[in-house]
Amino acid sequence: MANCFAPQLTFPSFTPRHVSPRMSHQSPKPSTSTTTSIFTSATKLLWGPSLPPGLLISTARTAWTTVWQLMMTQLAPSDSSGSYTRPISKFRLDPTQFPSAASSELHLYVGLPCPWAHRTLIVRALKGLNDAVTVSIASPGQDGSWEFKDNNIPIKDKDKLIPSLDKANRCRNLKEVYKSRTGGYDGRCTVPMLWDSRKKEVVCNESYDIIEFFNSGLNELARNANLDLSPPELKEMIQDWNQIVYPKVNNGVYRCGFAQSQEAYDGAVTELFSTLDEIEEHLDSNRYLCGERLTLADVCLFTTLIRFDPVYNILFKCTKKKLVEYPNLYGYLRDMYQIPGVAATCDISAIMDGYYKTLFPLNASGIQPVISSSGDQESLLRPHNRDLVGKAMEAQLAV
Repeated sequence: MANCFAPQLTFPSFTPRHVSPRMSHQSPKPSTSTTTSIFTSATKLLWGPSLPPGLLISTARTAWTTVWQLMMTQLAPSDSSGSYTRPISKFRLDPTQFPSAASSELHLYVGLPCPWAHRTLIVRALKGLNDAVTVSIASPGQDGSWEFKDNNIPIKDKDKLIPSLDKANRCRNLKEVYKSRTGGYDGRCTVPMLWDSRKKEVVCNESYDIIEFFNSGLNELARNANLDLSPPELKEMIQDWNQIVYPKVNNGVYRCGFAQSQEAYDGAVTELFSTLDEIEEHLDSNRYLCGERLTLADVCLFTTLIRFDPVYNILFKCTKKKLVEYPNLYGYLRDMYQIPGVAATCDISAIMDGYYKTLFPLNASGIQPVISSSGDQESLLRPHNRDLVGKAMEAQLAV
């Protein structure tokens, strides 16, 4: 199922000892370079300019592999083959029994790095629900859990999406929000999460349920009530695409990045790129997945594609191709990014921070690469010409 879980990974800190200079109110703290030079001197004293002894290297390799496997077990549950298996969402919505807008006070909890939460922000924006459904934006904490921070940034635009305090419950972190529901809760604390402030209850934490609800369950409150991203005549096609895109692309990139065996990675990456090849071919004659009409299926694909070159290609080892190497897919990405309201939900810097600085087992150094040119805003705003795709096909058929 589709949600983001920020695991609480706690690691002991290690501060190397050093000889401190005499301190005064003007004395600077020992610099990182000073500490590094001490380690360099120690290694030269122990084994000179050569690599450490083989025994030390093999011991370190074994220790790190063991710790990595323990952390990955917590971060990304897997089956016996080492393939990542996404846990099922706890709180679901029945599409035939959506909660009444009149009897609810809805509040949305999201994290900007999370692709599943991103879906809900896009549909909220497209439907014009910004006033009807307020939002609190959590940030990944030092231990990986979702927490709320006051950034003390003056905001001129009330709809601007930046990490914030908890506007509904004044909690310090998302775990406290979940625990505050009637009956409490000690399970996985994921985003997105839709909350009823009036009933003090979790409404839903499954992203697809939430975007279906936003699309059709709140039309009396929506500024764009006539927009239907899941029209009856396309529901079957949308479902068909979801059954392809979710396991092989949305979750497929995670199956690559969270694979705990070579076999699991090889299977996931082969399936991912064969599916991207198929979508690339389909988009050669279709503006969107379901033809000329934007649907929920497109929203679900977009939130993976916007993260592909900056994050998944590098961190998750989805390296066979970059998205920019797929002309139709990259044009499709730009087309959707330029839909009014969508770009405002995309914060590439927050996305990269959330992945590279939080997923310690995948990036122990915490070093963050520069944003690729294909993922920056200037490139995403370039003309896409996707509006000509359907017309070109119609012209060919008319000949």
